[in-house]
Amino acid sequence: MKQDVIVIGGSYAGMAAALQLLRARRSVLIVDAGRRRNRFASHSHGFLGQDGVDPAVIWATAREQLLRYPSLTWIDATAVDAAGQREEFRVTLEDGSGHDGRRLLFAVGVRDILPDIPGLAERWGRTVFHCPYCHGYELDRGRIGLLASGPMALHQAQLLPEWGEVTLFTNGAVTPDAAALADLAARGVGVETAPVVRLDGEAEVVLADGRRLGFAGLFTAGRNVPASPLAESLGCELEETPFGTQIRTDAAKETTVPGAFACGDAARVPHSVSLAVGDGAWAGAQMHRSLVF
Repeated sequence: MKQDVIVIGGSYAGMAAALQLLRARRSVLIVDAGRRRNRFASHSHGFLGQDGVDPAVIWATAREQLLRYPSLTWIDATAVDAAGQREEFRVTLEDGSGHDGRRLLFAVGVRDILPDIPGLAERWGRTVFHCPYCHGYELDRGRIGLLASGPMALHQAQLLPEWGEVTLFTNGAVTPDAAALADLAARGVGVETAPVVRLDGEAEVVLADGRRLGFAGLFTAGRNVPASPLAESLGCELEETPFGTQIRTDAAKETTVPGAFACGDAARVPHSVSLAVGDGAWAGAQMHRSLVF
């Protein structure tokens, strides 16, 4: 059976897109590998109506609602190949099975390339974060450490004082000039140039000179890349952003391959659950239009 739309990625953006299509009584296949980006976090914030809810619960509730629509097929699997063209796409799964669709949506999310600091990955999403709008409020204006990973750290350092007392750890990743240092000082941001050796405890930074500095929470700006290479292998162009690499789309969320669309973290910046849902809803509506006109 040829589906109207195959969605690769069943997280928030992919499900939001599918919902619009299902409500237009279109057939949709969602292929989901079960690797949500925020699977490490226990609470989701900043999403209207779901503030403070476990993101796994938000996901499960949304999936349950989608499965009530008879034109949805959901497969828990990893897509390993995407080929074809508008009206004639084929997605191959890890078990070798092939599925055909008129349109294709990449809602694959992103992979976070984090600074190579021992102890950071284990605390990612728990006491080390990327988005102050998602996690800053819960730090209760406590001490905040910012682990630089590149030039974006200066922008983060300017923003984070809204949520607490900030210390920027340059860690060899950024060298603020005199103007930047003056600006940070005016905002009350401290600057530490000693190398970071590791993270300990809940959110403790251990420096090469032996000092141990404790914080309510830590932030960093890792580099993002699409979590799956399938869009690029299909021929979709990628583009660079201050946050990393994403799939290039137009205003209708269509990629440079006609009939193939992309949405969510893999196709827009900045990132949050609410922004992914909105992006997915728009992509779903635009894909429906492409099937009609």
